[in-house]
Amino acid sequence: MEEQNIISVSTFCTQYNVPVTFIQSLREYDLLEIVREGEEEYIQVTHLHRVEKMIRLHYELNINMEGLDVVNNLLQQVWDLQQENQSLKDRLKLFE
Repeated sequence: MEEQNIISVSTFCTQYNVPVTFIQSLREYDLLEIVREGEEEYIQVTHLHRVEKMIRLHYELNINMEGLDVVNNLLQQVWDLQQENQSLKDRLKLFE
């Protein structure tokens, strides 16, 4: 994996002022995929937006890990429905 597409977990935690245990908890709940290279763990840059959202939900709204899991699943379902809705709209335009 290219080095510019990943960020070290320790660097991320320092920059965002969150404990490493929070990132480990996200991984344990399958809310975040961690890339391991040697002894170092990394987060893919493409996942940063989602992790930032989870940090805000957890620390600003006091949502626990189980709640984050539920919110994440619901947001994924909404996104899937939006994609399906757009696809159906596109198909409908073909018949107009």
